Amino acid sequence: MKTTLVPIGNSRGVRIPKPFIEKCGLEGELEIDVVDGAILIRSPRHPRAGWAAAFARMAREGDDNLPIGPAPATRWDNEEWEWK
Repeated sequence: MKTTLVPIGNSRGVRIPKPFIEKCGLEGELEIDVVDGAILIRSPRHPRAGWAAAFARMAREGDDNLPIGPAPATRWDNEEWEWK
């Protein structure tokens, strides 16, 4: 599908057909970026989305405990580290 740029004040805009908006689930605030010479428009990302479910799963599986004691020494710890 082709479209044209339309003037909006000192900027330009693109009309996005309703089926595209519905198919992408776009609404309200959007993120816009340039990727490899193309304009990418998407719904805002939620960086911590899913964390609560992941932590709950870790707790159920007993994978949420911190290791006790110091971490095992590495070659770097033993051979390269120097206090100044």
